[in-house]
Amino acid sequence: MSKSKNTILFIILLLIIFSISAAYFIEHGLGYKPCKLCLYERIPYFFSIILILNILFIKKFTKITLLILCLTFVGSTILAFYHFGIEQGFFDESFLCKDSLENLSKNELLKELQKINLSCKDVDFRILGLSIATINAIFSFCLSAIFIKLFNNYEKNR
Repeated sequence: MSKSKNTILFIILLLIIFSISAAYFIEHGLGYKPCKLCLYERIPYFFSIILILNILFIKKFTKITLLILCLTFVGSTILAFYHFGIEQGFFDESFLCKDSLENLSKNELLKELQKINLSCKDVDFRILGLSIATINAIFSFCLSAIFIKLFNNYEKNR
């Protein structure tokens, strides 16, 4: 890949690392507990760090890795939009948001009931009036568009 494409990927890598760090700071530093969907929404970011490092340093399977990054962030956008929809009341909470209490013993059930389970529709933390799910949906959409463009232009700028 060209030097400018590597620079773009490096900047994206830094933004992703910043995003994950911010999520952990909000959780552990500020004390806001994430819901289950918030936790699931972190997975594409960790996965993308590995993929981008592959492109930048190992430099193997670059085109297919860009395609995987495209699909990863399209999926991330869908998941974040779904979370946004739950927050806004467009969708009902699904099995992703709720704990399964089936097949638990009496003691296990009591332990589970003592845990504080956050609803995916409750927004406890906002930045500039936007929930983290909303920001994630926007950021994931932008990243998917960038990776689609990088993938489509891969042969032009080798």
